Amino acid sequence: MMNSSRREFLRTAAAGMACATALRPAASEGLIEVLIDEPIAMIAPEIYGHFVENLGGVVYDGIWVGEESKIPNIGGLRKALVESLRRISPPVIRWPGGCFADSYDWRDGIGPRDKRPKRTNFWAGAAEWPKGARRAGPQSYDPNQFGTIEFARFCKVTGAQPYFAANIRGSSAQDFDRWVEYCNSPTGTTTLADQRAADGEREALNVRYWGVGNEAWGCGGSFTPEDYAAEFLRYTSWVPGYNVPLAFVGSGPNANDLDWTRRFFAKVGQKGELGRVWGWSMHHYAWNASGGRTTDWAAGKGDALRFDTAQYYEILREANLMDSFIAGHWSAMGEMDRQHHTKLVVDEWGGWYAPGTEPFAEALLGQQSTMRDAVLAGLTLDTFNRNADKVGMAAVAQLVNCLQSLFFAHEDKFCVTPTYHVFDMYKAHQGAQSLRTLVSAPAIYKGLPGISCSASLREKVLTMTVTNPSMDQVREVEIGLQGASVASAKAVILAAADAHAHNSFETPHAVEPGADQVQVSGARLTRRFPPASVTKLEIALA
Repeated sequence: MMNSSRREFLRTAAAGMACATALRPAASEGLIEVLIDEPIAMIAPEIYGHFVENLGGVVYDGIWVGEESKIPNIGGLRKALVESLRRISPPVIRWPGGCFADSYDWRDGIGPRDKRPKRTNFWAGAAEWPKGARRAGPQSYDPNQFGTIEFARFCKVTGAQPYFAANIRGSSAQDFDRWVEYCNSPTGTTTLADQRAADGEREALNVRYWGVGNEAWGCGGSFTPEDYAAEFLRYTSWVPGYNVPLAFVGSGPNANDLDWTRRFFAKVGQKGELGRVWGWSMHHYAWNASGGRTTDWAAGKGDALRFDTAQYYEILREANLMDSFIAGHWSAMGEMDRQHHTKLVVDEWGGWYAPGTEPFAEALLGQQSTMRDAVLAGLTLDTFNRNADKVGMAAVAQLVNCLQSLFFAHEDKFCVTPTYHVFDMYKAHQGAQSLRTLVSAPAIYKGLPGISCSASLREKVLTMTVTNPSMDQVREVEIGLQGASVASAKAVILAAADAHAHNSFETPHAVEPGADQVQVSGARLTRRFPPASVTKLEIALA
């Protein structure tokens, strides 16, 4: 580890650089120091998780097209999406919600598909439905063709672990036990294991991650923290394990609600049961583009495509609050959980805009994804990497046709978004050792940093990801490695001439990353980062 005097020297140097750059007319300079001998923690692969909800066009037409479809599919799963998702090594996928989970009966999604009941979707009456949407379709009245086994197969063919969200608003603790039994009881041991075999999966699914409710402060039951704590303890008492190390995730706060976190942990701590809480969920969306003029959920949102400079920066400023939210909740959790047994699970995050840019009418909460969203993803994933000792899992919301999607898919049309390319660039961080970085660059808007980065090391390869959030300024940055020298380096850059640039069914390749060689000298290099860009540097250490 680095001694305190050396660390203080580097911090002083970085502060000096900040002062110097503030005096220069070219405000596009910065300094990054990577401290090779100051590891933080291993970056849990699960930080790069995804979220699938039975909402709008996420499942039906997005993921599930059916085995009889003319659209190329793998057992009913859209082939193009499966293959694209495999390429970015998805570690975990959360399902069936979200708020949909708060009305879902898992038994509706088992058994022969032609005998499964059709139920009203939680989202059928949502005010955000785009004009002209066909509300009679599966997006409003769920035919339950995509249930537990179909989702588990989706995870299996993409290489991800399943993460289930249980309904505590409308079902019982026994229902939860039975769902675990259906998934995990060994072959031939229970009636539900036999049902699973009849549904096509003879072997146990060995599902580890279980969310105990969703947004229990809101659509998940409007509980108080104390009431929810009692429900959490009731649902997690004596759940059958079947030799699977079950990891229960508590329904945590909305953004920066520290009171919810403190009161839950106080109640569970009084019972001496903090060990049951593997993860503590937190949700944070960047949505208010009004610049403080309103806090109204609908009125504060801006357009996903038609945004001005102030709206661009307001969304990124909101996204960048993630770092302080993590620090605040981690501290609040530590008041009772002093050993920090419980990790943070940010299982909903991303940008959320006003309706109007849906890729097709049935895509409720669907929105276009621009280079602004790529920058948002870069800022957020860098934050998670830098907090690898605190964040154990995360899930971007959502995978396809909804909010900060990686994919658009409709009928026979398919494309990836700029956010997908960010996940592809960042996948090298999964399972690597996060390293401390010192960054100096002038803030560009209400405290939004002029540069964001994270770094990780695997054997002799250093991966750095750097985001330039400036809408119009190139930023020249000097990068130094403390404790190593560079043998070679190469770069992948995701950038466009305009922050509004995006992919669509008509222009699926408008935004794509490009490769570049990097000139290095000893332990330092200088790099110019384009406006509104995300860059990956792969550095081989000497």
